[in-house]
Amino acid sequence: MKRPFLSCFGRHLLWAACLLPLFSCNSNSAGEADGETTESAAEDEQTLEPLTTENAVAKLEAFGQNNQDSLAVISTRHGDIKVRLYKDTPLHRANFVRLTRAGFYNEGEFYRVVKGFAVQGGDSDEREMSQGAYKIPQEFNPKYIHKRGALAMARYGDERNPEKESSSHNFYIVTGESVSKEDLLAFEQKHGIDYTPQQEQTYLSIGGEPGLDTEYTVFGEVVEGMDVVEKIEQEPVDASDWPRQIVPHTIKIVNE
Repeated sequence: MKRPFLSCFGRHLLWAACLLPLFSCNSNSAGEADGETTESAAEDEQTLEPLTTENAVAKLEAFGQNNQDSLAVISTRHGDIKVRLYKDTPLHRANFVRLTRAGFYNEGEFYRVVKGFAVQGGDSDEREMSQGAYKIPQEFNPKYIHKRGALAMARYGDERNPEKESSSHNFYIVTGESVSKEDLLAFEQKHGIDYTPQQEQTYLSIGGEPGLDTEYTVFGEVVEGMDVVEKIEQEPVDASDWPRQIVPHTIKIVNE
């Protein structure tokens, strides 16, 4: 059974008072994850070189320069979810592509489901691939918000992770609901954000989770298959938000 992780539940206004350790990793150690060994797109699947705090950034930068992929498909028993990875969050993009090409995510699952909030994946107790212990420096970009369908990286909470560095492998997709004008203003004041008119309209109409902005790195978005995310969101869960029937996923990189 997966070990529980810190969480801070609540609805919109309540989140503003939380420390937001919400999407903490549920695996071995802070920021742990895997990496592949070489920096070409032709790497052997299943070949992983554990990264470390000391070499992770350099390895990811080198990999990203030689691998410009930005589209991936997450396949589940409910169907496929196509996501676009943002090139101006280069470390997160490179990391996701790197692990995907290694076959790392083919041993993962959506293991946490909070209806009306997000579904979280990447990890699994059945994983056989070895892992290193590294985190990804945050890449907050004001262009990218936690709108419905946003793809972002999990992390440990501020007390143990004041730099807000991302997990190396646990990710989530936002399924949040529409936000009121008053709540959105409260989040702007709380986090020192000045949303553009378009971003404001996105939250008011499409929905999302503005309480997570400037707290977690958004590095992509769903471009097809949000209906599949909604099906995962409807999975029955236990008291810890684990789906009662696991939702394994595989991920592959696809051409533009």
